[in-house]
Amino acid sequence: MTLRFGYGTNGLTDLRLDDALALLADLGYDGVGLTLDHMHLDPLAPHLAERTRRVAKRLAGLGLDVTVETGARYVLDPRRKHGPSLLDPDPQDRARRTDLLLRAVRVAADLGARAVHCFSGIVPPTVTEPGPAWQRLAASLTPVLEAADAAGIPLAVEPEPGHLLATLADFHHLRGLLGDPPALGLTLDIGHCQCLEPLPPQDCVRAAAPWLRHVQIEDMRRGVHDHLPFGEGEIDFPSVLAALDTSGYQGLTVVELPRHSHAGPHHATTSLPFLRRAAETPPASAP
Repeated sequence: MTLRFGYGTNGLTDLRLDDALALLADLGYDGVGLTLDHMHLDPLAPHLAERTRRVAKRLAGLGLDVTVETGARYVLDPRRKHGPSLLDPDPQDRARRTDLLLRAVRVAADLGARAVHCFSGIVPPTVTEPGPAWQRLAASLTPVLEAADAAGIPLAVEPEPGHLLATLADFHHLRGLLGDPPALGLTLDIGHCQCLEPLPPQDCVRAAAPWLRHVQIEDMRRGVHDHLPFGEGEIDFPSVLAALDTSGYQGLTVVELPRHSHAGPHHATTSLPFLRRAAETPPASAP
């Protein structure tokens, strides 16, 4: 099996970025999902390009691959989780989120990252019909996709429970609105598949394979959006990992445990052996 595993820095927020990267390299991870945030490569602080170059050198020295993630909770607004979003009523607020994604594309290019991850955001209560929200999303992402295409970095949109773009079907709706641009790809969160997709996670992987640019992984239960350590949920990981392996996916499969950062080093230590064992275990039934 040729899968390459990483760990998300949003699950290591009590560590300095340099210490988090050293930990993951020592544990044997292949890469990192780097969430741009105030404690880890702040995208809004001065001298971003210079700081990014230092991180790129550190990643290269440790032999770590990287995907840039943009799910920081309060990086733009200290009072509003994930605010402002690409769907906000105020055009200036939407522009702030677009600017963050444009910064992420530049960071990703300087790091040699595999992709930039993003999500749509929650539909504002003032929007009573989905059409305007979809139009806002498409318009807000258009300059980001243009920048991503110019940089040769895929923009991997994540279906997120509770957001406008919540499912694989929603991702394909966005593709249609945008005219299927080459830079648009998909972040597939395996737990989210277990939570709300009609297909089992392994079938979601196979259905998503042509657009798959980034994978996040954790355990989860049906109908409950709660990122769980491995073994505490319901996911059939041997089947999921076998599907990823045979799909031709070349990116990182990144552990996503942002609510367990207080015990981040412990979960980073235990997650990789779990995934490696699951990858070596034959699926219970053939695809």
